[in-house]
Parts: sequence; structure tokens; C-alpha cells
Amino acid sequence: MITESGGDMLFTEQEIQTIREQALGMDKHRQVTPDVLKTIYDHRLFHLFVPDELEGRMTPLPDATRFFQESARIDGNLGWMVAIGAGGGFFAALMSSDISRRVFARREAVIAGSGMPTGTARQVDGGYIVTGSWKYCSGSTYATTFTANAVVEKGSTLQDAPGEPTADQGEPEIRSFIMNPDQIEIQQDWNAFGLRATGSHTISAVEAFVPDEMTFSLSETKGYEDEPIYRYPFLPFAQVSFAGVAVGIAEHFLEAAESLAVKRGSSSHVIGKLNENKSALHLSIADFYKWVEASWAELMANGALSDATEAHVTAQSIETAQAALFCGQQLFPLFGLSAAMEDSEINRCWRDLQTACSHALLRSYE
Repeated sequence: MITESGGDMLFTEQEIQTIREQALGMDKHRQVTPDVLKTIYDHRLFHLFVPDELEGRMTPLPDATRFFQESARIDGNLGWMVAIGAGGGFFAALMSSDISRRVFARREAVIAGSGMPTGTARQVDGGYIVTGSWKYCSGSTYATTFTANAVVEKGSTLQDAPGEPTADQGEPEIRSFIMNPDQIEIQQDWNAFGLRATGSHTISAVEAFVPDEMTFSLSETKGYEDEPIYRYPFLPFAQVSFAGVAVGIAEHFLEAAESLAVKRGSSSHVIGKLNENKSALHLSIADFYKWVEASWAELMANGALSDATEAHVTAQSIETAQAALFCGQQLFPLFGLSAAMEDSEINRCWRDLQTACSHALLRSYE
């Protein structure tokens, strides 16, 4: 059960039951239900990193990570959607106050998009013409705003000689573009075997006009400098968030595995492996939160993270996500055909866990 830092319940038992009852249908139909979205909106979980004045509920990263973990323990799709949707709040500090209010200050507001610069932008009077295609945009089916990165086409303002323009030889300029749903086409191509209801489809734009004020740079802060979360480095921020989801899914997997083991009357070998993996995961989770808490304390004290702390957070996030994945890899084969059925709880958890840990930011190459 999820509780706020003050101890009050966040999700009610009825909400948890409803989500779990609808989880199989969401997996089968590859679509989040209105009830689940309503629960997210009611608790403003997409707004965990949005300033309070923009109808947000600004939350310290350690607390938000526990929310991601517990959401994912209820259902993997829920955890992933909450973590991805909340992460979009990071951009509030990069937009002007007028634009951030337009984007975030409403109950259902949530961003979907991509950080990969797989689009191009041509500068014109008053803005840019943007064309591109961006994969794996979780939340695309219910997003109220889209953001995407694009390479700005080089102009011809430099000249070696009169009348002979040359291209700028520097690094290509990459900007982020804010687009409305009517400027975006969604290609329903998220055919992954896990996290099926997250709407992580490809989005595309063709010759979309984006005004200057609807663009931003990831390196230029425009407001809310006093909010600590916006000073947390984005890479470990994302890795912490995703690792929180991974361990939540793994905990749900272990619950399902234990239930199935009891139902089947599994051998002492299976029970022993189950307990062994549970203990190992809990130890890794404890180490994970130790570094998340320490990094947050350092940020609050110094206004920034040291390179060493940032590296430790990254390494521990990956290590803990891999520990979560290891649980599935070790235990799933022990449950035979009962686990092979796609509509079984343990199967859904296993598929969600494999998919979440396939994200590039959680993979280990050692």
C-alpha cells in the first residue's frame, strides 16, 4: 500500500483492487483504462515534479521514487506510466512561465515525447518548421502535450567570400519542441511483449509550425531555480526513476511467484530459491535508497551533486535494476507451464520486468 510521507494513504484498497482487476484487460487490449487514468489524475501523480503553483504536487526525489516503486508493485504499466509522466515535469523549469502554465496547469496535463534528436527543424519567421519521427513515446495515447528533440538545420549566414555561403562547422544545434496533439500522428507500433498498456508508440510530425516561445534548450533554465529537483542531473534522475519501477515490478513478481508456489505445493528447492532471491533484492533496494537519499541530502546541502555521487547513483540504479531482473530470470523457469500462460499474473509481471529492464539506461554491459 502506498503511503505519503506523513503516513496517510495515497491509494485506497479499493483503488488497488480496481487496478489489479483491470490489469489483465489492459495487457490484453494494450490500452490503459479510464479508471486507472482517473486514479493517476486524482492523486496528481503526473505532477510529482511540477511546481505547486502550476497545480503540481512537488515531491522530493526519494519520496517520488517510492511512489514509482509502489505503483509498479500494483501493476507494471501503472508504475511505468507514472514515472514517465511525472518525469515530464522536469521541463517546467526550461519553459517560460506563460508556456509552463499553459502546458502543466490542469488536472489531466501530461507530456509524452522523446529525447532522441530524430527530427529536423527549419527556422522561419516567428518559429520553426519541424518534421520527424520519434520512437517509444510512452503515454502517447493520453498525452495533452508532446515534446521532441530535433536538429536545427544550419543556416547560410557565414561566408568565406562575398556570395559564397558556407555551413557552420560547429556542433549541430539541438532544440526541444513543444507540440499540440493535433500536430502529431501516432503510429500504433508498440508491440512489445511487456508494459503493453503504456502507449509507447512512435509519434511523427510533418511540417509542423512551432513558435519560438514553444521551444526550449535542455541547458537553459528559465524559472523555478529554487526547486531542488531541477538541479538534480537528468541522467541519474531518469535512472533512479526507472530503477524504482523495476524493483516494484520485481516485488509484484515475487508476490505472484510465492502465491503460485503455495498453490502448487512447490518443493523446498523452489521455496529456497524464492527466499534467496527475495533477500538479495531487498538488500539491493536498501543500498539503492541509501544512495538516493544521500544524493538528495547532498543536493539540498550543496545545491549540486559531485561527480562521484552522480556516478555512484548511476551505478547503484543499474545494479539494483539488474538485481530485480535477476529475480525473474532465476525463478520464472521453475514454475513450468503455469507461468508460461500469458494471462497468468506471474507471466505478466515477468514480461513487464523484462521490458522495463531493457531500457538503455538500466542495461549493464559488463
